[in-house]
Amino acid sequence: MIFVTGGAGFIGSNFVLDWLAQSDEPVVNLDKLTYAGNLDNLTSLANDARHIFVQGDIGDFELVKRLLAEHQPRAVLNFAAESHVDRSIHGPEDFIQTNVVGTFHLLEAVRAYWSALEGDEKADFRFLHVSTDEVYGSLAKNDPPFNEHNRYEPNSPYSASKAASDHLVRAYHHTYGLPMLTTNCSNNYGPYHFPEKLIPLVIHNALNGKPLPIYGDGQQIRDWLYVKDHCTAIRRVLSAGQLGETYNVGGWNEKPNIEVVNTICSILDELKPRADGLPFNTQVTYVKDRPGHDRRYAIDATRLEKELGWKPAETFETGIRKTVQWYLDHPSWVENITSGQYRQWVEKQYQ
Repeated sequence: MIFVTGGAGFIGSNFVLDWLAQSDEPVVNLDKLTYAGNLDNLTSLANDARHIFVQGDIGDFELVKRLLAEHQPRAVLNFAAESHVDRSIHGPEDFIQTNVVGTFHLLEAVRAYWSALEGDEKADFRFLHVSTDEVYGSLAKNDPPFNEHNRYEPNSPYSASKAASDHLVRAYHHTYGLPMLTTNCSNNYGPYHFPEKLIPLVIHNALNGKPLPIYGDGQQIRDWLYVKDHCTAIRRVLSAGQLGETYNVGGWNEKPNIEVVNTICSILDELKPRADGLPFNTQVTYVKDRPGHDRRYAIDATRLEKELGWKPAETFETGIRKTVQWYLDHPSWVENITSGQYRQWVEKQYQ
C-alpha cells in the first residue's frame, strides 16, 4: 500500500493511473479537491478496489494520522500543492497555507506514524516529496542548467512556498531521521493538465477561437517534461533513491514559450484546422508580462540518469503531439474542467 497526496491533480492523478496500470499495489489517495483537483481524472478507477479515495487536506493532522494508522502504507508520496505562479501573485496566502503549513502538518503525522513502526517496516518506509525547479530561481541564457547543488533563489510566492516545504522535508530527515527523498522537476505537460497553464490554455483557447495570451516577448525558456516520464522518474527514485537526497527530473527540452505555442498551433492546423483556413497562430496575442517573471529554467538530470538509470522516453515533439491529441480526444473532460471558477478566472486575467 502507498499513500498519495494530491492524487486528483495533474501530476498526482497521472501518477496514480500509471501506478495502478503497472502494479496491483493499492493506493490511498488524499486530495482536498480544490479547483485544480478533479475526480474526472480518475473515472477509470471508479470501481477499482485498489484505489481508495479520500477527500481531505494534508494540513488536517488528525485525518492524516487516522488514514496512516488504518492503511499502514509503506510509502507516502506528496504531490499536494498550490502550483500556479499567477495565482500566487494575486493571492499568496493559500500557497503558504498549503505548501508550507500543510506540508508541516503532513510531516508531523508521517513522523509519528514512522516512529511507531518497527523492524523491516520502519527500515523500508519512504517519504517522497515532489517539488519544482522554480525553487532555484532564474537562469541567464548561457548559464548551465540547474543541478542538485544550485542554491535556492525563489522569485515568486509560489516558488518561495515550495522552497520552504523542501527545507522542511530536508530538516525532518536530518533532525528526526525521517527517510525522505525529494524530486525537483521541470515544467510538466500532458493529459489532465488544468488549463490555466500555458500548454492546455493554448489548446483550449485555440479551439474556441480565443486569443492565445503570451507574456511579454514570449522568449521565456522552460525545460518541458512529459508527465508520464515524470511518473516513471518518481517510481524509480522511490524504489532506488538514496535517502536524504534530491534528484532533479528534466526533459532535456528547453523551448521558448512562443516556440511551444507555435508548435501547438502547427499540430492543430494539421489535426483540426480552423473552418476559415487561417492558421491558429493568428490568434496569438502578446500581453503584459507578469511581475518577477523568471526568464529561463532548465534542469540537469544527469544524476538521475547516471545513478538510477532514468531518462525521458519522450522528446518534446512526440510528447506535445500526444498531448494535443489527448485534448482533442477528450472534449467532455475539457468542457467540464473549463466551466465555472476557471472560466471566471481566465476572463478576469486575459479578457
